Amino acid sequence: MSKSAESRASIIDQRKTLHANLSFAAAEAYKMLRTNIFFSLADDKKCHIIGVTSSLRGEGKSTTAINLSYSLAEAGKKVLLIDADMRLPSVAKKMEISNDIGLSDFLVNAGDKVGTNIHKTLVHENWHIITSGSIPPNPSELLGSNRMKKFLEVLSERYDFIVIDLPPVTVVTDATILSPVLDGIAIVVKENGTDRRSLNECVRLLEMSEAKILGFIMTNVKEESGAYYKKKYGANYYKQVND
Repeated sequence: MSKSAESRASIIDQRKTLHANLSFAAAEAYKMLRTNIFFSLADDKKCHIIGVTSSLRGEGKSTTAINLSYSLAEAGKKVLLIDADMRLPSVAKKMEISNDIGLSDFLVNAGDKVGTNIHKTLVHENWHIITSGSIPPNPSELLGSNRMKKFLEVLSERYDFIVIDLPPVTVVTDATILSPVLDGIAIVVKENGTDRRSLNECVRLLEMSEAKILGFIMTNVKEESGAYYKKKYGANYYKQVND
């Protein structure tokens, strides 16, 4: 296969997960999410760092983080997506990119390699990705380290948004450990898949860590439900959780 053919094939692979190739309703939902993020973080800070998590596994947080970061890049922002789910990473696989060197390797080998092995996606010039890297024995310690804080400080000088795919809150402590350096965190909720008890616990743990919860993103919503249903249901769900 020629180099140009390989490049075209890679672009096709990377587009598989993106909202541009999803249904009209899904594409509009991600644009609405992007708009809500802009309103929630409406200040003049150089770079906003946003976490995306869920209460349990399998709720679609990684796909949401991918699409949110891509949507922000489409709006003209320079965006970095970081896969910080170092126990069960999925961004590299979903985007068909190498995971030989990533976040864990940067943190273990310290700061002189910041900026190397950042994947420049083929689908948008403003959108870059750092994969999770080698699976470490101590992900929580790495995320809570001064190296991680410095790592984000350096990268914040280069990007308008950093979106971090975090592990589920009720499974491990990683998301709560990183919350002090986040400008906000979005919780992914799967329709007919997330139980109320787990979601309540997720919110409780994030509030204990003083995380700024930007809101809830519902996945797996039935197509025929429409945007109005999603907006109304999401508001009701938030009310029920906080009752």
